[in-house]
Amino acid sequence: MTSPASEAGAASTGAGRREGVWSLLRQAVAGTPQDYTEGHLGRAVFLLSVPMILEMVMESVFGIVDVFLVGRLGPEAVAAVGVTESLLTVVFALAMGLSMATTALVARRIGEKDPEAAAKTAVQVIAVGLLAAVPVAFVGLRWPRELLALMGAPPAVVEIGGGYAAWMLGGNASILLLFVINAAFRGAGDASVAMRSLWLANAVNLVLDPCLIFGLGPFPELGVTGAAVATTLGRSVGVIYQLSALASGRGRLVVRRRHLRFEAGLVVRLLRLSVGATLQFLIATASWLGLVRILTPYGAATIAGYTIAIRIIIVALLPSWGMSNAVATLVGQNLGAGKPERAERAVWIAGLYNMVLLLGVAAAFIFAAEPMLAVFSADPDVRAWGASCLRVVSYGYAFYAWGMVLVQAFNGAGDTLTPTWINLFCYWLFQIPLALVLAHGLELGPLGVFMAITVAESVLAVVGLAVFRRGRWKERVV
Repeated sequence: MTSPASEAGAASTGAGRREGVWSLLRQAVAGTPQDYTEGHLGRAVFLLSVPMILEMVMESVFGIVDVFLVGRLGPEAVAAVGVTESLLTVVFALAMGLSMATTALVARRIGEKDPEAAAKTAVQVIAVGLLAAVPVAFVGLRWPRELLALMGAPPAVVEIGGGYAAWMLGGNASILLLFVINAAFRGAGDASVAMRSLWLANAVNLVLDPCLIFGLGPFPELGVTGAAVATTLGRSVGVIYQLSALASGRGRLVVRRRHLRFEAGLVVRLLRLSVGATLQFLIATASWLGLVRILTPYGAATIAGYTIAIRIIIVALLPSWGMSNAVATLVGQNLGAGKPERAERAVWIAGLYNMVLLLGVAAAFIFAAEPMLAVFSADPDVRAWGASCLRVVSYGYAFYAWGMVLVQAFNGAGDTLTPTWINLFCYWLFQIPLALVLAHGLELGPLGVFMAITVAESVLAVVGLAVFRRGRWKERVV
């Protein structure tokens, strides 16, 4: 019996001999039709991962540029963006939950060679996304300043950020639809379409951002509100591209007029799966906020260093998330095709690739932490604590790689509750108490919090691996 590692090497080597890396890259970016339930798994992982990684890279570039431009308006503008993002947490949690459920259902139907059912799923998730967006938009448009004040924003931030909050919350449908329709494309194996829609959305935003913020040329000077207008318009253009792609008939996921009807049973299945996925996001997000609370007594420099380090980590992990998303598609499609063993091998191969990728990131963090922090802060204390966080957290990256892949494997199989329980245990019942003990009990201070992150994420990977090897996810019916 060959090991997962040797099989991964053989698969990728075989594919490379026949086609070459550049040929595979062109196919991945162009979106050449592929059957991911047949052929070399290493090749399948590569073809799916590349557009998903490029999609995430563009998202990270957008985030950095957006913050840089708004930062030129002053601290109140940056604070308005931060507070509004906190309000949008619920929207992003719902978008993530629906996206994971959509990928699982569409991938399973495509694996079963049932594109009609996959198209019906895409229609239902669009309907659910639109319905969910309505109450958020109403509240956001009606009481934007009141919401900012409720979050504790100072009067100056409320005044400057009212327009920004109104546009972001009022246009939240563009967030939900961009997420869930891209998830449908990924589940179908059309990852390049998802990539192009996000690139288009972010390209429009990057062009409009400086124009609307600073009033360049014929554009009005809207300040921080201009950033929200640019973002919402950019995402809306991305959604229009997605809808045109669905109706074009050129991909694996094609929506026709006959699919445009409400199906209650399918919506119930979609919502049932999305509950666990939404809770995964909320549990993880809340745990990070809990760690911030533990760090609060150690001063502003510590919190600032931690905040900057976490943002760097998130950006660095985006390509790894892209590869993990590929696993969800492969698992779902191969389970649908009645090939659970192939689905399992895909996880081992992707996990190995992801580990190699993150070990390279870890090396960069360990040896270049200070220069990275220097880009964001000139304060020596901020840089010292941020560098410490980067180094300590990176020591567990070999485990993180597997944890990310395993979580997405469960989600792709439609088992969204298992990673939810694992997250709850590892983050809230283990990480938070451990951080308190190390920071306060053993008097390690902030270093103890950073160590708790590394240990908890490593434990998550080990627990996930133990549950994964039991194989019950293979029997999941969605």
